[in-house]
Amino acid sequence: MINKQVKSVTDAVADVFDGAVVMIGGFGEAGSPIELIHALIDQGASNLTVVSNNTGSGEVGLAALLKAERVSKIICSFPRTANSTVFPDLYRSGKTELELVPQGTLAERIRAGGAGIPGFYTPAAVGTPLAEGKESREFDGQEYLLERGLKADFALIKGRIADTFGNVIYNKTARNFGPPMAMAAKVAIVQVDEVVEPGQIDPENIVTPGIFVSRVVGVPSPVFESELVAAGVSYP
Repeated sequence: MINKQVKSVTDAVADVFDGAVVMIGGFGEAGSPIELIHALIDQGASNLTVVSNNTGSGEVGLAALLKAERVSKIICSFPRTANSTVFPDLYRSGKTELELVPQGTLAERIRAGGAGIPGFYTPAAVGTPLAEGKESREFDGQEYLLERGLKADFALIKGRIADTFGNVIYNKTARNFGPPMAMAAKVAIVQVDEVVEPGQIDPENIVTPGIFVSRVVGVPSPVFESELVAAGVSYP
């Protein structure tokens, strides 16, 4: 029997090392693992490459990690949203590098990485600046770009319920990038509202099987990014 539950978010991220590639789940606020990100800030790892959908909001969560200047490069689809006040200045000052990726391509690059697929061709971004430097090939009269699969050292993911074996279910759209990120990372760390014993989750409802999860940590009352931003909270 393998118990993957750890005592705290601090323990969960203790071995994240300088220079690591870290995938962070979330579609805006939905599915953003705020507590794990804050624990990573406290832990101190730096020079990180982050793969995420966006760059966070306000000065909490992913935005706070960026503000602390722990991220040297971010690979994302939406670097600028309504409350993304931190990243634009870091980008303009050259402190954080940006690799902009169309959202569907980002999802597929992560899925491909988790499936052991080194690359694939897509028509997305053909004829745009994002095509510069990329191999192209024609299939059936249409041009496609070669995109590489993405892998990570760690993934920080938010689920709703998990058992101690690491089987995870999510809360609706909070699932977003969680399942493919768990597959693409060497160490997938999942925070959940509730940790239950094996057998208490209907196998038919499991979205991410425990084989892809390394650690589970219970966060019974997770904070919400929008509430922290509205309150003007700045972490730490």
